[in-house]
Amino acid sequence: MAVQGLYNCPWTLPDHPSGDPGCESTLLCPQALSNVPPLRNYFLEEENYRRIQRPPGDIMFLLVQRFGELMRKLWNPRNFKAHVSPHEMLQAVVLCSKKNFQITKQGDGVEFLSWFLNALHAALGGTKRKKKTIVTDVFQGSMRIFTKKLPHPDLPAEEKAQLLQNSEYQERMVESTFLYLTLDLPTAPLYKDEKEQLIIPQVPLFSILAKFNGSTEKEYKTYKENFLKRFQLTRLPPYLIFCIKRFTKNNFFVEKNPTIVNFPITNVDLREYLSEEVQAAHAHTTYDLIANIVHDGKPSEGSYRIHVLHHGTGKWYELQDLQVTDILPQMITLSEAYIQIWKRREEDETNQQGA
Repeated sequence: MAVQGLYNCPWTLPDHPSGDPGCESTLLCPQALSNVPPLRNYFLEEENYRRIQRPPGDIMFLLVQRFGELMRKLWNPRNFKAHVSPHEMLQAVVLCSKKNFQITKQGDGVEFLSWFLNALHAALGGTKRKKKTIVTDVFQGSMRIFTKKLPHPDLPAEEKAQLLQNSEYQERMVESTFLYLTLDLPTAPLYKDEKEQLIIPQVPLFSILAKFNGSTEKEYKTYKENFLKRFQLTRLPPYLIFCIKRFTKNNFFVEKNPTIVNFPITNVDLREYLSEEVQAAHAHTTYDLIANIVHDGKPSEGSYRIHVLHHGTGKWYELQDLQVTDILPQMITLSEAYIQIWKRREEDETNQQGA
């Protein structure tokens, strides 16, 4: 069922303009971002970025121009067809990423999203610390990262205890910003049920959000050293992106974790993940889901689809290839969610999602 006029947006992009499914992740991330009103509205008005000065020979601004053109195509109320071509946008991605993301090669959605947001921010004149853009205004939060170096596990206990007294092994804290939060899934069990079928594990969203409660420690290993880290959020952005870490890569292959994350569609309160001294500065800490990108199938052969909320009616739609169908909110929670966008609920804002 094709749906016309979702806020005058036909929504659908042909997923495979090249005849190859490789560009799915490259298309669905911009499509999800088009469902974020302040970002969309900024790019609908070319005047917002037309006069930004870039160095001679800089090609990255092409990404801004093509993304803006795509937004205006998607949200044009006079569109005759129910879908638009993203070909120019895809060409800009290939060029600006120096072919790291290609039309004919399946890409990783999180890797593309990270590159795309940072590339847009830089092309709009943003910097890492001082100069903000619409990207950081909408998505940037901040956190404290506490890191503690660990002695080598094979060392004798006495030597470990001695090393832990050194300043090198004391916990250190740094302030950091983020455009999205990476949520780690627990290792999927390999046992089978009585019918010899693999059991798909499930985990509550709040269990994997505990990574950011300021007290949960996780060990991180590098080639030479091991560290304990914990994270504490200090500022929540208007729109919060979760990237659920489903894929593990090594030198030989990519593994996918099929764990289902049980999450509510609305009313996710993140106040407890903020440090106590900044909680008072956050009047609103409750979020509602507005976009959900799903990866189905095997890592190398799978496909992407997306669920988007129609802000005007509170109805949800599923987009895959050229098909747009309505979907019940409770069905969204059964999917292998990979990337999610959540909107912070502001004062006197009512819940229009009906779930």
